[in-house]
Amino acid sequence: MLSSAARPGLRRVAATFIRPAQSSNYATLREIEGRLKSIKNIEKITNTMKIVASTKLARAQRAMSESRTYGQTSNTVFDKAETKPQEGGKTLIIACSSDKGLCGGIHSQITKAIRRKLLETPDADLVILGEKCKAQLGRSSAKNIIMSFANVGKDIPTFAEAQTIADQIFQLEKDYDNIEVIYNNFKSAISYEPGATYAFSEETIKNSANFTAFEIEDEQLANLREYALANTIFWALSEGHACEISARRNAMDNASKNAGDMINRFQILFNRTRQAVITGELVEIITGAAASEDS
Repeated sequence: MLSSAARPGLRRVAATFIRPAQSSNYATLREIEGRLKSIKNIEKITNTMKIVASTKLARAQRAMSESRTYGQTSNTVFDKAETKPQEGGKTLIIACSSDKGLCGGIHSQITKAIRRKLLETPDADLVILGEKCKAQLGRSSAKNIIMSFANVGKDIPTFAEAQTIADQIFQLEKDYDNIEVIYNNFKSAISYEPGATYAFSEETIKNSANFTAFEIEDEQLANLREYALANTIFWALSEGHACEISARRNAMDNASKNAGDMINRFQILFNRTRQAVITGELVEIITGAAASEDS
């Protein structure tokens, strides 16, 4: 047994070891509470973005269906005329992406598809619609990029925008035999993959196997070519916009679920830590009361 004279000294030594642990517990509790608050705020943001994307998706799908009808009808002419890309001709690749992120890996899909194309035709030129693919391709294929367009994908694409892009492409100094448009093809609300469609030069159209069946005059070929390219770009942008909105909704849905799981884990940790702090304080009070009675 310790003497009464030794007990106050022992209590002072015990207090020296208890106080740092106590302050450490309080600091941990505040840290967990701060993390909980920030995760809850993030969950609110991702939920809001999911609702906004769900609202926009219906409009984007309607616009995509309309543009797909025009694009497929335009391509029917070349399919029936048996128009095929020229082998070994000058090639231009148009990448249809956008400026916005937080939509999964749909921009990376286009970048990977274009890199595979450049392995087959390393001398091909690139026209990039949107800053996302430009940033990705600029690191590996900057020498192939001859033109880029920003402010793409802010709203539902229109034919006027596609026509403006097509006009800028036709003003380039080179005359391309093959123009390949790479875009995200909308399969379903959770499935989309890179697709490709072609636009052709006047010479390629004229040399088609069944072109004479359409009785198109040579003076109209330039107009047909410009309209076909604008229509193809419009179709590709509309498909890509629907894919982007759908991917953003899915990404925000997954982010909200992950935030909810983190909130549950941190809430349990917060409750356990708070209970440990309360238990420590009770032990101190009881110990102090017992020591006062002894003295």
